[in-house]
Amino acid sequence: MTFEKNVQDTHISQKMRALHVSLIRIASALNRPRNDEKLIEAAGVRLDRALFSVLVTIERLGPIGVVDLAERSGRDYTTVSRQVAKLESLGLVERRENPQDRRVREAVISPAGKDMTDRIDAARERMADVVFRDWSREEIEVFVKLMGKFAVALDEELPGGEAQAGE
Repeated sequence: MTFEKNVQDTHISQKMRALHVSLIRIASALNRPRNDEKLIEAAGVRLDRALFSVLVTIERLGPIGVVDLAERSGRDYTTVSRQVAKLESLGLVERRENPQDRRVREAVISPAGKDMTDRIDAARERMADVVFRDWSREEIEVFVKLMGKFAVALDEELPGGEAQAGE
């Protein structure tokens, strides 16, 4: 079976390249240490920047195992395990057995950790107000809806995603 490109395929390829450039720019902005530092400062919390993203990910996706957390963050399992242990010692997360698999210990946000992520969320919202100041309410709603749809599709369809892991 041969595959012939048509005009629509070329259009999609150009769009995918533009999307990829945008995703690189977004990932670069999100991974800049100074942006995390500004957010932590704006939230008025005292937390090491390396622990910040781990805490927020646990709050958003938890309960979550350290292996999954490490894979999602692109970090080594042992590094993430130490970070989760540090967050636990600070009273920001709790560890517990997974009800389906007792070999897996999961991290879950504690009440103190939730309070901290709520303050981070409030600071993030204030910062987003600046980013979205020229966007209409409808543009923001469509953007959030499509980003959510895109995130679910990536999680389910790419290697290592949830659909792949469950097969």
